[in-house]
Amino acid sequence: MKLLEGCKILIGVTGSIAAYKAAELIRQIRKEGGAVRTVLTEAAARFLSPTTFEALSGSPVWVSLFEDPLAHIELTRWADRMAVVPATANLLAKVRLGLADDLLSTLILAGDLPILIAPAMNRQMWHAQATQENVAILRQRGLLILGPDFGEQACGEVGLGRMVEPSEILAWLPLSWSDELSGVRVVVTAGPTREPLDPVRFLSNRSSGKMGYALARAARARGAEVVLISGPTALPPPWGVEVVRVERAEEMLQAVLAQLEGCDIFIGAAAVADDRPETVSSQKRKRSPNGWRLELRSNPDIIQTVSNSPLRPKLVVGFAAETERLLDYAHDKLRRKGLDAVVANRVGAGRGFEREENEVWWLTEEEEKHFPNQPKGLLADRLLGEIVQLYRKRCAGSS
Repeated sequence: MKLLEGCKILIGVTGSIAAYKAAELIRQIRKEGGAVRTVLTEAAARFLSPTTFEALSGSPVWVSLFEDPLAHIELTRWADRMAVVPATANLLAKVRLGLADDLLSTLILAGDLPILIAPAMNRQMWHAQATQENVAILRQRGLLILGPDFGEQACGEVGLGRMVEPSEILAWLPLSWSDELSGVRVVVTAGPTREPLDPVRFLSNRSSGKMGYALARAARARGAEVVLISGPTALPPPWGVEVVRVERAEEMLQAVLAQLEGCDIFIGAAAVADDRPETVSSQKRKRSPNGWRLELRSNPDIIQTVSNSPLRPKLVVGFAAETERLLDYAHDKLRRKGLDAVVANRVGAGRGFEREENEVWWLTEEEEKHFPNQPKGLLADRLLGEIVQLYRKRCAGSS
């Protein structure tokens, strides 16, 4: 199964140097099983030709409002969702005012699709009062404004205004965009921890952090304020998520405790090392003909600490990664640590860790639900659906 299998996505492209990123996004969408139709403004067609987008999408490309008098109706009826990539300051202003003087702005006004907008412009244009007012109103209307990022711009200046990367937009496309978690604070842990043996070596595990990062992104897509406490990973931070970097289990515990006040939902997706070396050498250990004797001591149990804390969030969700007796061990963890839910998955032999897909079981005291093998981005969105339902029940029960 692919991330966007069966999805029909309408891509709008405006006149920005970042239009080349739209071409890459279309390539990635099709690689993930999505179908694409593309609409260019006349200015966008000056940056990249319609032929380029037609070749990448495998579908005709629309530019003029008069090519097909009913295109603005037919295209919005065809698509599941829409992304304007990139969106200029001019496009934001037109959408805010409800103008429909070209095909793209007419499509936005005529449809009732979920719409993602990825702005790209000079930093001064982004910070202009008019642009900020336009963005605020579009967000109030339910449009998802993704970005912009901070970085070097085509004009040579540095600041906010760069379009977010196509890979990040791709990760948001299958998610449920809403404000149902607006005002809710979510803390997620992700990735492995590393326990040093000496300045060179460490004990760790195979966790890539992909599941935790996907959960953080999915929570942000539903409007939550999200803090992601991450062990060492090679993953870029999800857009709109505060990331706290740590390395050792004790550092992760301290970071978690610092975020507990005001936390409503805690998701412990990190693969925290159970043990650490009793002693850490200040110099690189040399090869010994008799080998090393390694003494270990237990690391703090982060999820147990959160569950027992006076500042315990309304909902505490743990993960159980096992190679055997998965459901037995997961149910035991649920009860023994006083968790609200556990996400259980098998690891080892090409499963779970370091994979793009995962198969899990969602366990609570009341239910047991199986989620078959699927991309972690899709799985995160579906797990967030379960988390939202359980959170509502907990809130209703405490009121």
